[in-house]
Amino acid sequence: DSAGGTAKQGRNRDYQAILPLRGKILNVEKALEYKIYENEEIKNIFTALGVFRGTTEDERALNIEKLRYHKIVIMCDADVDGSHITTLILTFFFRHMKELIEKGHVYIAAPPLYLVKKGKDERYCWNDEQREKATKEMAGEGKESSVTIQRYKGLGEMNAEQLWSTTMNPMNRTLKQVTIESAAEADRIFAMLMGDDVPPRREFIEKNAKYAKIDA
Repeated sequence: DSAGGTAKQGRNRDYQAILPLRGKILNVEKALEYKIYENEEIKNIFTALGVFRGTTEDERALNIEKLRYHKIVIMCDADVDGSHITTLILTFFFRHMKELIEKGHVYIAAPPLYLVKKGKDERYCWNDEQREKATKEMAGEGKESSVTIQRYKGLGEMNAEQLWSTTMNPMNRTLKQVTIESAAEADRIFAMLMGDDVPPRREFIEKNAKYAKIDA
């Protein structure tokens, strides 16, 4: 609620709409089909985009011609839970609205991870390298203690003006466009990471655990 409220306050109402999602949406990779179409959050996404799929077979065809928005931006917290929610949403889009990805409509927002402050001087940083550079430049010789670093873990930690200027303003924001290089490989990865078969997922985690970034 806090992130959704902040985003609504910060948006440009002339061309931006916000659909807050409550927690983690249904994992469509594991769910029975009728459960997917009965899920309130998923129905809200279909309705908001204007491509709602009904309950009968004929009504379930995706009508992309009625799409209301050119850019669909997934904006989640910059933490482990936020990454999981992004993955759940991408699984839903890939399985049930893949055409939107193929036509370049789906994006992921990149909110800043840090705010580095010294007096009235403020700099937003999107990674550790930027944070370290900003800290050194702002601190001067041996005065890093004079710099304050705020780690953003949630969108709700920013006020509306900060969220607009860093993450929603088309002049400043960074968006990552979601693309599909190989449909077959994407299908395999989603099935492995989000499906019911545990051994392949365990093997993947064991092989890639050393690359994981752990939230403190």
